[in-house]
Amino acid sequence: MNTPPIIPPSANSGLRRSILLIAVGLLAWWLVYLNLATIAGWFTYRMLALKQGTQLAAAVEFFVFETPKVLMLLVLVVFAVGIIRTYFTAQRTRQLLAGRNEFAGNVLAALLGIVTPFCSCSAVPLFIGFVTTGVPLGVTFSFLISAPLVNEVALVLLFGLFGWQVAGLYLVTGLLVAIGAGWIMGRLKMEQHIEDWVFQVPGGGDAPASGLDWPGRLQAGSEAVRDIVGQVWIYVLLGIAVGAGIHGYVPGNFMAALMGKDVWWAVPLAVLLGVPMYSNAAGIIPIVQALLGKGAALGTVLAFMMSVIGLSLPEAIILRKVLKPRLIATFFGVVAAGILLVGYVFNLIL
Repeated sequence: MNTPPIIPPSANSGLRRSILLIAVGLLAWWLVYLNLATIAGWFTYRMLALKQGTQLAAAVEFFVFETPKVLMLLVLVVFAVGIIRTYFTAQRTRQLLAGRNEFAGNVLAALLGIVTPFCSCSAVPLFIGFVTTGVPLGVTFSFLISAPLVNEVALVLLFGLFGWQVAGLYLVTGLLVAIGAGWIMGRLKMEQHIEDWVFQVPGGGDAPASGLDWPGRLQAGSEAVRDIVGQVWIYVLLGIAVGAGIHGYVPGNFMAALMGKDVWWAVPLAVLLGVPMYSNAAGIIPIVQALLGKGAALGTVLAFMMSVIGLSLPEAIILRKVLKPRLIATFFGVVAAGILLVGYVFNLIL
């Protein structure tokens, strides 16, 4: 008969202390978050004494309000997802995907992409691990599309800035693009366009992670905040600065004419502009907010955002290590077609 492990009193004490600190931190977070608009107005019009209604004042108030708002949302969600991710190692993800029927695999891969750690630098090892453990190529692509495109940062920032309707819309359309593009890639049977050396890598990959206790999971959440927010904060500031400039200085009728729903070429132009840009959700969403505020159509802006996050030239360069040019071009073409469809459909119905 197995006896349950004895948890030392010091561990229980540390866990209670961590929970207490988190509760106090959440309360402080909520109180500050509720008063960000008041703080931004006070700083802009009292501290800086800018004249209300001017372009500079509008830009400054936007920047002062959005910067702490976005960073606070980032810290909260990255901490929570950092804990969730302790349950989803790359090895466990591969085990879940291997051996499934292809369409079910596409759906599951897209869903797992939301909560599984992913960045452009990890595209190659993830791709190798999936292919060498029997995950179909189309299922692998569903994961590679979903992970950067429909990530927790994008969803939480969209929810905080625009509400659950826009966040839900992005979640559904992003998953459909990932599932549909992966399914099409699977139907094209392009395995011969994977570099030959990939199939010579032994399968199996990393060993399963050992079980973590709750103090360990809380520590993982704290480390995720340090690592992820530490990497993206500069993109947040740059994105909000660009958004502030658009908010304060770009005439609304200009943006409506350039990215409005009545301009047929607006969606493909948005996608073409988005692909060369290298940014993440934290950096691009403040720009999206400013574009929508100036009259840009939602479908066009969604297409722009998806192309920036999901189709980046740096990722294509990294994937060139494992994919031949024809497969990379096909991958980009299929995903771009899905993004264009999303843009046109939502401009038509909204």
